[in-house]
Amino acid sequence: MEQPSKCNTKPGHWHSKEEEHLFVLSGAATLHLGSEVFPMNQTAIHVRELKPETLQDFLQFFDGSAFADNPKWASCYCQCFYEDLSVIKWSERTAPQNRALACSRINAGQVQGYLAYLGGTAIGWCSAGPRHLFRALDNEPTPDAETIGAILCFLVEPRQRGQGVARALLEAACDGLRRQGLRMAEANPRSAASTAAENHFGPLELYLSAGFSVHREDTDGSVFVRRAL
Repeated sequence: MEQPSKCNTKPGHWHSKEEEHLFVLSGAATLHLGSEVFPMNQTAIHVRELKPETLQDFLQFFDGSAFADNPKWASCYCQCFYEDLSVIKWSERTAPQNRALACSRINAGQVQGYLAYLGGTAIGWCSAGPRHLFRALDNEPTPDAETIGAILCFLVEPRQRGQGVARALLEAACDGLRRQGLRMAEANPRSAASTAAENHFGPLELYLSAGFSVHREDTDGSVFVRRAL
């Protein structure tokens, strides 16, 4: 993969080049990777688009630390939204089934998303792509669906949360959706979420601080937010 050109190293700034983004974090004093602790002034997050070439990084993350504090969700491999839930019963799907489907779909270019790396190790994930890829959304039609990029799920290794990793993933996702010719990014956060698991759609505050605005509210307490690309 071609390396990104020189980054503007202002804290919180990210630089994009083709499939890779470099994000220099700000806020916390340190980041943790395994047993090592990195001072913030030595730390940068690389965000890369999911490709067949990064399948092993995806699997290492999902097989490992992705659900370290929420193991009951560890079987998903971020496949739920790719399924027509009127046809399959998601609760009956197993981790081996979802892992195998993730492998075949990623190798076929049918899964889109972004991996965040620290020191060459994947520590975060964002599922995002053209809305029509996600069959689970078919029961919520919208007239401008072909112009919308959906941002669905975030996963950040527990010890790295609250340090800007999700922000880096969000900006990379928006840039990737824009480069595909989509006009609008849409997400569906839960305004009353109080745990990391409940915030897996992304915290509402994250979206609002990144230039999204509320498009509409739903009866289940969720909101739809959008940002022009």
